[in-house]
Amino acid sequence: MSRGRQDARSVGLCASVIRGALDAGPRPARWEAIPPRFALARTRAAIDAVDDGLLVLLAMRRRLVDVVARLKPRAGMPPRDPQREHAVRQRAQAMARRLGVPSATATRLLELAISDACKQQGLAVDLDQSEPDGPPVILADMNLDPARAAPMLRLLPPPRHLAPLFRVVPARWQHALLERAMARVLAAPLAEHALDFMDGRRLGIEVTDLGLRWVLTLREGRLVVIDDAPEASVRGSATDLLLLASRLEDADTLFFQRTLVLTGDTELGLTARNLLDRLPWESVQLGLRIALNRGARLARAARDAHRHA
Repeated sequence: MSRGRQDARSVGLCASVIRGALDAGPRPARWEAIPPRFALARTRAAIDAVDDGLLVLLAMRRRLVDVVARLKPRAGMPPRDPQREHAVRQRAQAMARRLGVPSATATRLLELAISDACKQQGLAVDLDQSEPDGPPVILADMNLDPARAAPMLRLLPPPRHLAPLFRVVPARWQHALLERAMARVLAAPLAEHALDFMDGRRLGIEVTDLGLRWVLTLREGRLVVIDDAPEASVRGSATDLLLLASRLEDADTLFFQRTLVLTGDTELGLTARNLLDRLPWESVQLGLRIALNRGARLARAARDAHRHA
């Protein structure tokens, strides 16, 4: 069968799967009249059809990547096109916002697709495009698997053992470092005034195992640390907060697992959390993304090694 016919069949299969998903699910207007178990079965069948559609679309994407890989040398294009990848990410984020898909979910899905395309073409994968559930990047760079690296990881002290060291660091140094880090990570939303809701409000961050606590507010367009009681607080371990900051875990999962806890003014805390979910990860400097990714993966691997010791 020719490649053209195969592609035509793939498009037809994809359209058929999508139609099946739409037909499988119960119509919202009729939900009340459908027995719950029957409605659940139909809805799950629709989800299965959507899953099939995702795989069909991924297969089609891989076929198109093959075509692009053959055309690039003939067109005098380099193997990697950062501008094209940036445009793809920007377009996906815009569509995710229109469709109500969480930014973190859309980012993970797209990064997996880009990573798969790079591997398919024999290209190097960016450090922050590694699989979310794969081995820590630092270990991959060392050609070690987590099981073999566990004895070395156990040599790293748990964060709670570092708490006394942080207590001797002057508070003004901690505050200055945190303010500089937030200015870099949140540069885009600050410039777009997306954080204006924090003007005059007080949000606390507590790192439980390090014994650290800061209260943040917005002043003159920048986030600063103040000495005041928080209206709302987010509390969690250093590792979990680092996983959240690096986008290796999403806020909903961590709050559901109770590894992160929100107290006080729930509306303020949820507004801040939703903003972080919508933060375009690609707007953060690549070097900082790599540092956060490596640090978070190493911290998670070390925690797992200590748990299984």
